[in-house]
Amino acid sequence: MEKLYIIKIGGNVIDNTAKLKLFLSNFASLQGKKILIHGGGKVATQLADKLGLEVQMHNGRRITDQAMLEVVQMVYAGLINKNIVAQLQAYQCNAIGLTGADLNVISANKRPVKEVDYGWVGDVKHVNQKALSDLLANYYMPVIAPLTHDGAGNMLNTNADTIASETAIAMSAVYETHLLYCFEKKGVLTDVNDENSVIPLLNEENYATYLSQNVIFAGMIPKLDNAFAALRRGVKQVVILEADSLNNLENKDFIGTRIIV
Repeated sequence: MEKLYIIKIGGNVIDNTAKLKLFLSNFASLQGKKILIHGGGKVATQLADKLGLEVQMHNGRRITDQAMLEVVQMVYAGLINKNIVAQLQAYQCNAIGLTGADLNVISANKRPVKEVDYGWVGDVKHVNQKALSDLLANYYMPVIAPLTHDGAGNMLNTNADTIASETAIAMSAVYETHLLYCFEKKGVLTDVNDENSVIPLLNEENYATYLSQNVIFAGMIPKLDNAFAALRRGVKQVVILEADSLNNLENKDFIGTRIIV
């Protein structure tokens, strides 16, 4: 099978002009087929504040009422997505910006109300592998914003890490998929305040041990749960790394966390 990189960029890189530029330069020079998925929650929060909208979170997840949905659509699908696409074109990378609604790429179910009403938040139902494969076959490079749709005319705010994981799983039917989570840290850390405390290799057994010892930062846990789910469902490799290190991925001195099952 041909190799495909599914790369998610998030954290504090998105709103740092210099770091984003370096990442996109490295991304554009990465050889082979690739799909980029981006976050942007911090930028959405900043715009909401400017508009006087209350930002509501629960366990690190954004509650998305109608007003907030309009904000994330503007920020994710407009400001961030098109800025990334324009920069990639400058690096001769023929990018095409998408939400889940475009080409019916990612459909989702509106999250049911349980103990919390998350509003217009979606849980991924289906990733259109054929549509993405057709774009890749024609040398287009998809850049996917963290928005899906419900098939009934509604956009849904959806976690970018989950979109990356589900996209990698779907594409593993026809490609050898490698899922990379890039952000501002060097990898999964045993001490969030020590940049050099990187765990180089993480399997489910030592992950469980770290969890029982409260070693891993809580914000990293959903990302890792997605990583192990992806590996169990056909993804070849998952790596969590610093965005600046993307061009060192294949080097023997690479620093980052490789996830295995």
